Parts: sequence; C-alpha cells; structure tokens
Amino acid sequence: MSDLHVLLVRLAGPLQSWGLKGRFNRRDTHRRPTKSGVVGLCAAALGLDREEPLGELADVRFGVRADRPGTPVRDYHTVGGGTYPLRPRDLVVDHQRAAKATADAAEGRTPVPFGRAELKGWYGSPKYVAADPVSGALVSGEVRRHSLITERWYLSDAAFLVGLEYPDAAFLVQIAHALEHPRRLLWLGRKACPPSGDLALRLVPGTLMQAFETNALLPDADFGREGQTVPVADPRPSAWIESHRPLPGVGSLPDQPVRFGADGGEYSQRSEVRHRVTIAPHARGWDIIL
Repeated sequence: MSDLHVLLVRLAGPLQSWGLKGRFNRRDTHRRPTKSGVVGLCAAALGLDREEPLGELADVRFGVRADRPGTPVRDYHTVGGGTYPLRPRDLVVDHQRAAKATADAAEGRTPVPFGRAELKGWYGSPKYVAADPVSGALVSGEVRRHSLITERWYLSDAAFLVGLEYPDAAFLVQIAHALEHPRRLLWLGRKACPPSGDLALRLVPGTLMQAFETNALLPDADFGREGQTVPVADPRPSAWIESHRPLPGVGSLPDQPVRFGADGGEYSQRSEVRHRVTIAPHARGWDIIL
C-alpha cells in the first residue's frame, strides 16, 4: 500500500478568480486554481499570519481536476470615482496645499491647482494617502475626481476538485478540519468570491492520479431542479498534476509559494503535467452540501 495520502477539496462558487500575472489596471484569472492561491486558502483557514513561515504547507504536492471549467467573465470595474458625503474639513487632504489655496481664495487670488482639481473639487477621491513626515497627519498627494477604469476577470459557475498529496495523513486531517472550521474568512482567490458548500471532502490513500480516477465528477448544484436539463460534463476531464522536476513538454508556472507578505510575497517556478482523466466505472460518489 502506498504511504501517500490525498486530501480532496471542492472549490466551487458563483465566481472564482485565481490571479497569476495580473498587474495594475488589468487583473487576470488563471483558468484553474493556482497552488499559491490554495496554499493561501489553507493558511487562512489554519489562522497563520501573513508573515508566518508556510512550513509543510508549501511542500504538499498539488493537483487540480477541472470538473466544470466555468466561463470567463470580465467586470468593468472603477476605482476612486464619485464623491464623498463629507464636509471639506473632514476629507483627508494635503493640509499644506489646502491652507495655501484657502488663503489665495480669501485674498482674491486665483487658487493654485489642487492635484487635478480646483479647491471646489475637494470632494474628489483622495489618492496616494500617506503620513506627513512633519505632523504625522494623513495627507493625500493628489485629489482627482476621475475614476480609474480597470478590468477584473473571473470564472463563473466553475467547480474544481483539488488534491493535496502528502505522506503525513495527520497533517492533511488538520488542514481538512481547518477548512471546515476556518479561523479566518475564506475566498476563492478574491474577497468578492466566497466558496459554496463543503470544501474538505475526504482523505484517501494513494497518489493524486489515483484519487482523480477513483472519485466521481462533482455534482452540479442545479441538477435535478425544475426546468434544468442534464448537465453536460466532459467524461474525461482535464487534470493538472505537479511534477517534482522539469520534464520536456512540461509547463512551468511562477506559482510555488516561498513566503507570503504585505510586500507581495515571494514565489518560485514549479512544473505541472496535464492529463486527461478517465473516471473509473466504480468511482466513489458524493454526499455533500453544494
């Protein structure tokens, strides 16, 4: 019997977003959960602080089976526009420039531009807020009334079966318990994407490929409802399984978490192999909350 064990985790919800290379005004999503994202999910469930070492979490072998890959959707997203329902004195502003602009206006002089807005535009959204080095007060380096337009990509109505392979079954049991009794809120990549239903499903002996072949496709939450037809699912779904060493034709991703942190953390390259999984006729089914 193999001394390896696999914890099977269900990641499903209305929206998911697993950023891999998004920057600035365009935030992408990978077409499947990333190892760094899932390790971060488990770390949050365990209650680890952002700066804490990941330890064994970073050493688990990662795999994901795309039972329902979902549909990519784009969100037209704006940041920093509109007005604030505050009095001018309540708004966080650059107090030195504001004082000069006020004095100029009182003496009949044309006020100096205040960021990209005149003094009357104080209700614009504050940008570049930081502590003043002299007074310590929070000030804004720029006040602008025009919002920033960004793109946010998501996966809609997707469901993935994630496998975490590790020799220490007790450690995987600890992760499973934390996912069902998390010490922090859990998200499927972004805070706008809460998970639905059960997360930790079962612990099975063997390898990732054996686990993917001997466990049935995840059920659809809409299946069986009035007016719903039989869901179209690929009988041979794709799965991506981590490879411990680079091989010819094996994809590489900057997705191996080294550490998390407020500065963005640190990640190294990891390799993975894509497989088409044939679900066994005797595959074990599911009795779970969707």
